[in-house]
Amino acid sequence: MSARPGFASPFHRPRCLAAAAPSGRAKPTHPGKAVVAGGVAGGIEICVTYPTEYVKTQLQLAEKANPPKFRGVTDCVKQTVNSHGVRGLYRGLSSLLYGSIPKAAVRFGMFEFLSNKMRDENGKLDSTKGFFCGLGAGVAEAVLVVCPMETIKVKFIHDQTSANPKYKGFFHGVREIIRVQGIKGTYQGLTATVLKQGSNQAIRFFVMTLLKNWYTGGDPSIYINPLIIGTFGVLAGAASVFGNTPIDVIKTRMQGLEAHKYKSTWDCTVKIMKHEGPKAFYKGTVPRLGRVCLDVALVFIIYEEVVKVLNIFWKTD
Repeated sequence: MSARPGFASPFHRPRCLAAAAPSGRAKPTHPGKAVVAGGVAGGIEICVTYPTEYVKTQLQLAEKANPPKFRGVTDCVKQTVNSHGVRGLYRGLSSLLYGSIPKAAVRFGMFEFLSNKMRDENGKLDSTKGFFCGLGAGVAEAVLVVCPMETIKVKFIHDQTSANPKYKGFFHGVREIIRVQGIKGTYQGLTATVLKQGSNQAIRFFVMTLLKNWYTGGDPSIYINPLIIGTFGVLAGAASVFGNTPIDVIKTRMQGLEAHKYKSTWDCTVKIMKHEGPKAFYKGTVPRLGRVCLDVALVFIIYEEVVKVLNIFWKTD
């Protein structure tokens, strides 16, 4: 279908790349700007998508039972709202919000730091290098932010399902976890978290880099409409969900209140397979798919737009 005269669809790929934007070296994003833009993007995104994260975590924590605790996404939402009201879908948000801002900041800061060293003379980053830059960004955010943040979040959500919840809020919960288990209590499932975040960001940045290079024909100076960025983000998010949900399930189990049942990440994997079967590794896929696709799309759109604003008044070499 052809576009109306005078109407340029944002989904139209430029045919004449030379005419679309002046060719030449694209100025790389300063890591400092990436940290600020990533933090803003991460904070906004989690406030929008958190209920889907809550439902996904509840479904992954539910071990095999007859009858099952939840009959699906809708039933999980219904039971939560009936028991705790709509606010129940936001239990644990504080821990994720406090962590999402530094998480996204570390992710984009590290990605830009690594990618700036790997771009060619024209500023282009190929998809293979994008994969390794994403991997490095994912490992960094896992160790510095995600593991303790996710452990606290999972414990908060799991605590809500207990007969007598013991955590009264974020700071009280953190104090109790550290008092009882020490700092290592906030680092349960570190191996699984590193595997999850590393593969997550490797897949997402690989897909984003691949699609951006396809759309611009390899010219990094060409402008890409935010709607296009969002669409690429949805595809990158979906790819990461199908690629590493099994790791996410293992990580969630390793960080729950029943984590003591597992001797290691491998032991957790074996026990899930033995007692629940291979389908258990894809528990929570539907809510995670919705949450991650929206998450990645929003984060990349907001990130790009915030960087544009920062470029106006924050001048870097």
